[in-house]
Amino acid sequence: MPQSVVQNRPDQDQSNQPNGYRNGTTYDTLSPSRRAVRSNNMKRILIIEDDRDIVELVRYNLANEGFQVTAAHDGSSGLSTVKKTPPDLLLLDLMLPKLSGLDICREIRKDESLNRLPILMLTARGEEADRVVGLEMGADDYVTKPFSPRELLARVKALLRRAEPPVDAPRIIEIGKLAIDPASYRVSHAGKPVPLSTLEFRLLYYLASRPNRVFTRDQLLDAVWGTDRFVTPRSVDVYVRRLREKIESDPENPLHLKTVRGAGYLFETRAA
Repeated sequence: MPQSVVQNRPDQDQSNQPNGYRNGTTYDTLSPSRRAVRSNNMKRILIIEDDRDIVELVRYNLANEGFQVTAAHDGSSGLSTVKKTPPDLLLLDLMLPKLSGLDICREIRKDESLNRLPILMLTARGEEADRVVGLEMGADDYVTKPFSPRELLARVKALLRRAEPPVDAPRIIEIGKLAIDPASYRVSHAGKPVPLSTLEFRLLYYLASRPNRVFTRDQLLDAVWGTDRFVTPRSVDVYVRRLREKIESDPENPLHLKTVRGAGYLFETRAA
C-alpha cells in the first residue's frame, strides 16, 4: 500500500471536519461507509496519543467506518483505561507523557488477561531500529506519522481479523514440555502458562503444526500475517526471538525454534 499521504483537495469542503483537517493539514478523510456499523459490530478501539489533533483525526475516520473510538492523552491514564475496560484494539503512540508507549506494551504483554490485545504503534520515528524495538516490546504492527487514513484503516482491520479465533478447533500440539492449544490460544511450558500475543501464537502454531520443515521469512509472512500485511521480513526475526525467550529454556541454544542460515526457520521435534 502506498506510504504517501493524500493531500486534501483545495476544493474540498472542510467546514464540518475536525480542526485537525483544516489549515493545510496533510491528512485526508475517508467517506463514511453505509455498512460500516453492521460489518464491524462496533469494535472498540482505544487510542493513547497526546496530540489531540491526531486523536480527532483517528476518531473521525474510524468512527466513519463503524468503530467505537475512545482516547487517553497520557500513558498512565491510558494503561488504566486498558486494564479497566479492555478494547478490541489499541492504537498506541510511543512518545507519551507519564508513561511511554514501550512501557505500556511491556505491561500489557505481562498481563495474562490482556496479552492477546492487538497493538498498533503510532510513531513519528521513521528509523527501522525504533520500529523493531516496538515490535520486541510486544506491538503487532506500526504506522508512521503522517499516515494515510486508508493505510491506518487497512492495518486496523487486518489486526482485528488476525485476532479472531479459528472457526474450527485444530488439535492440541504436545511436544516435550510444550503444549499448544489453538482453541483457546493458550500455551504452557512444563505446566506453566506462557503469555503470548495473538500473532506470536499464530506464528508458533503454524511452525509447530508443520514440524521439521524449513520456511522462509516470506512464506511465514504470507501464512501468518496474510497478503494484506505491512510488516517486513525483519519482523519475523523479531517474533522468533520473542518466542524463543518465552518457550525455550535456553533462548541462545533453542531446542525447537531453529534457524537455518540462508533459508529460514523450522520447529524441530526430533530432540523433544
